[in-house]
Formats: sequence, structure tokens, C-alpha cells
Amino acid sequence: MSAPHLTPIPGPAADFAARLRAELPVLETGRCILRAPVLEDAPAWEAIMVPDAEGHLGGPHDAESAFREFAATVGTWLLRGHGLWTVTDRAGAVLGFVLIGFEPGDPEPELGFLFCEEARGQGYAAEAAAAARRHALETLRLPALVSCIAPGNAPSRRLAERLGARLDGVLSYPGDAEPAEIWRHAPGEAA
Repeated sequence: MSAPHLTPIPGPAADFAARLRAELPVLETGRCILRAPVLEDAPAWEAIMVPDAEGHLGGPHDAESAFREFAATVGTWLLRGHGLWTVTDRAGAVLGFVLIGFEPGDPEPELGFLFCEEARGQGYAAEAAAAARRHALETLRLPALVSCIAPGNAPSRRLAERLGARLDGVLSYPGDAEPAEIWRHAPGEAA
């Protein structure tokens, strides 16, 4: 059984939330749809965040802190006009998440990517992140993006390189054991 905070409650509030979600951009790629997150996506987010044994995602997290991160990241849409997309395949299965975020400590807006274990290594993250990157740089006209990557996170480093990002230094976040690498995505670079 689902936790009460993860159970949708039908009615005017849910209708209002649906209208807000309908205003968020939907991006499509050859195999993926980037859509507004819904409450039912929170378990997929938790499945990515909680087993973060390497600490690549600011962990360790438990279910409660993972939900707080999910809610805060979704809330960025209201605060900044960009935020978290849920990435699904064409049949609607959740593959993961991409975001244009701006957390405390970030030097600039960040392109982030978090994918479910079963969706990794199949090119979905590159496809979805490239679409989010294009949206941020071309549609939103953000001057640049960075990806903040834990030094030991080789798959994320490879993805940043594949997207045309360049290593641009390191940044220490309060409370993190080691600094994050800053990978810069500039307008006009390969995607």
C-alpha cells in the first residue's frame, strides 16, 4: 500500500494541479517524452535516490528526504520557470528524470539527469538531456548550463562529454565529502 502522502486525492485541488501541469512544456524525442511530474512518479524518484550508495546524488537519502527533494525540484517550475521533467518511453513507462535546476550552491542553472537502473546504458538519458539542454538554451535563452557531477560518477561524466560539455573546475558543496566537478554546457556546442 502506498503512503498517504503519495495517494492522490480527487477533487478541486487535484484539478487545479492538473491545470498547472498542463502549462508546463512537454518535450518529445525519438523515443522519449519529457512531461510534467505527477505524484505517482515519486516512487520512481525514490528508487533512484535511496540506493545512492556512492553519494552521487547528495545522499544518503531515505524515503522522506527523497520525497522532499522531489517536491523541491518540482517546485522550481513555480520559482524559476524551469524544473523537473519525468522522462517516459512512448508507452508511458517512467525511465527517469531530467531537470533544469538551481539549488543552493549551484553557480548557474544546472542540467541534471537521473535514470532508473533498468533504463541506463540505452541512450535514453542522452536523448532526454539533449532535449532539455536545447529547451534551456534556445527556448528559455539561459546564457549557459552546468552539470555538477561527483568525481566518481563516470557514467554522468561520459554523458556530459557526449552532450558537448567541458570540465570547468570543481565546486565544494557544504556537507559533501568531496567537491563536485562542474561541466559547462555552452550555447552552440554539440548535443
